[in-house]
Amino acid sequence: MSDASGTPSPSPELGPGAGPGTGGAPDFETMTREIADVPAVEVITTVAVHLMSSAAVNLGLAEGGEDHKDLDEARKLIQALAGLVTAAATEIGSYHAAPLRDGLKSLQLAFREASVVPDEPGQGPGEKFTGPVFG
Repeated sequence: MSDASGTPSPSPELGPGAGPGTGGAPDFETMTREIADVPAVEVITTVAVHLMSSAAVNLGLAEGGEDHKDLDEARKLIQALAGLVTAAATEIGSYHAAPLRDGLKSLQLAFREASVVPDEPGQGPGEKFTGPVFG
């Protein structure tokens, strides 16, 4: 495909920035501009939600969850989530942090319940950041 000047134009199925010589590579300048427009609180909460979702799946809480249950992976994800939520709480404010803390606590309790030998309070995933979690 080409424009009126005879210059080949990017293929629409390859997306923006793709064209001859780019091999379908993304337009990093445009991507950088777009990500710069996203508020930090949105990036932080989006990452936290991804960590929560992945941890829930690894705890076997998803539909057909027993097939995906992996407590070692869940522990790592909950630990990372606890660090992120704790570190970011003052930056994102209580309006955003409170639901993340609630979700984190639910995952920590679900982890304890799913464990054959539960960790002692204060020793579970993320509890070095949050303190002991009790039901």
